[in-house]
Amino acid sequence: MNQAKIIDGLAVSKALREEVARRARVLKAKGTTPGLAVILVGDDPASAVYVRNKVKACEQNGLSSNLERLPADVREAQLLARIEELNADPNIHGILVQLPLPRHINSHNVIETISASKDVDGFHVANAGSLMTGMPQFRPCTPYGVMKMLEAYQIAITGKNAVVIGRSNIVGKPMALLLLEAGATVTVCHSKTADLAYHTRNADIVVAAVGKRNILTGDMVKPCATIIDVGMNKTDEGKLCGDVDFASVSKVAGYVTPVPGGVGPMTITMLLVNTLESAERSAHPGPDDVALVHSEAVKA
Repeated sequence: MNQAKIIDGLAVSKALREEVARRARVLKAKGTTPGLAVILVGDDPASAVYVRNKVKACEQNGLSSNLERLPADVREAQLLARIEELNADPNIHGILVQLPLPRHINSHNVIETISASKDVDGFHVANAGSLMTGMPQFRPCTPYGVMKMLEAYQIAITGKNAVVIGRSNIVGKPMALLLLEAGATVTVCHSKTADLAYHTRNADIVVAAVGKRNILTGDMVKPCATIIDVGMNKTDEGKLCGDVDFASVSKVAGYVTPVPGGVGPMTITMLLVNTLESAERSAHPGPDDVALVHSEAVKA
C-alpha cells in the first residue's frame, strides 16, 4: 500500500530561519537591524497568540520587533496616523496590522495606508499588482511558504497541473499566481465549482485553502500527487486539523503536508524573510526601490 511522504514544515522552516538569522547578522554588522512593527487592535485571543508568535520569532532570529497594542475602540483615523508615522520611521522595515480588525475599522483603508515598500504581508494593492505582473516585491507569506516547501522537497512544478481550492486574496489568488509564475497550468476551484473531484483527480499538485474540513478526500486525489493543506480547523474532539482528510489522502498521494506541522510554521517564517529582504533593500536600494520611494513621496 502506498504511503505518502510527509512534507515537514517545521524542518523547512528551521532551515530558512537559520538563513534569516545569518543574513540579519550580516546586515547588523553594517549598521542595519531589520525591524518589524506589529499592531494589535483589541483583545481577540487568537490574534494575541499569532502576534506573540510573530514577535518571538523576530527576537529568536535577529530581527527587532515593535509590538503596539491599541484598544478595540481606537478610531480608524488614529490607527492610520500611527501607520503613517511607522511608514516614515527608517528603523522599521516591515509593518503588520493583525487581522481581523474591529468592525468600525475598514481593513482595506488600513492595508492601503501601509507603505507598499513596508507591506511585508504582501496585501497592498501595489504588491498584489506586482505579483500579478510577475515582478513581486513581497509575496504573501502563506503562498510564499508553500512555494518554499515545494522547492525544499524538489517537487516539480513546471508543466504540471495544479489545482488551488479557494480564491481568497490572502492565499488562493496569490497561490495560483505563484504556481503560474513557476510554470504550472493552474485551475482555481471554489464554492461555485460544479465538480471539484473532476479537477482534483487530474492535478499533480493540489493546494487546499478554504477552511472546510475534509474538502479533499483520498478518492479525489491522483495517485502520487502532491497535496498541500493550508486549512486550520478543529475535529469534533477539538483537535487541530486541516482541509484535507489526511488518513485517506496519505494512502494515495505522493507527498502531503500534515496539520499541524505543515504549512503553519512557514507563514511566520516567510514574514521574517520578507522583513529581512525589505531591510536589505533599504540598506542597498536598487533603481526600482528608488523609483517606488519617489512615487510614494509624490503621492504623499
